[in-house]
Amino acid sequence: MTSDSLSRYEPAEPLAGPPSPPVSERSRGVALGLAVGGGWCGLHRFYTGRTQSGIWMLLTLGGLGMWCLYAVVAVAAGGFRDGDGRRVVRWEVSESAAAAAAGVGGESGGRLTDVEDRLLGLETQVSELAERLDFAERLLAQARERGAVPKG
Repeated sequence: MTSDSLSRYEPAEPLAGPPSPPVSERSRGVALGLAVGGGWCGLHRFYTGRTQSGIWMLLTLGGLGMWCLYAVVAVAAGGFRDGDGRRVVRWEVSESAAAAAAGVGGESGGRLTDVEDRLLGLETQVSELAERLDFAERLLAQARERGAVPKG
């Protein structure tokens, strides 16, 4: 036998195993937090796109706790799958999901800025109303002390 010939123990072609299934872009850490905090109502299932089983989990109160406990173990072990059948194994939050949550980029960034501006405007209006209410209460208290306004 020459050195370039194959022995009977070496495969002619590299063994190709089954292709690894794609991994979900959902965060395992977020799913685990939702399963621990709101597992009885299926929050982790809604997060991963499994809405039908999430509704069943909500209606059965997490299978009276048993289904909820199973879900926590499955998510923690990395055996939980999202709505598309992909395993939820990554602990970090994907950049696209983080950008969407933060409102960075595209039209969602403009919407977030608009919402923030509206909230600041509402905060200003509420503080002005609180000042006016406080002033009106002080005027009424002074009038009652003088006896100009009847009690009741």
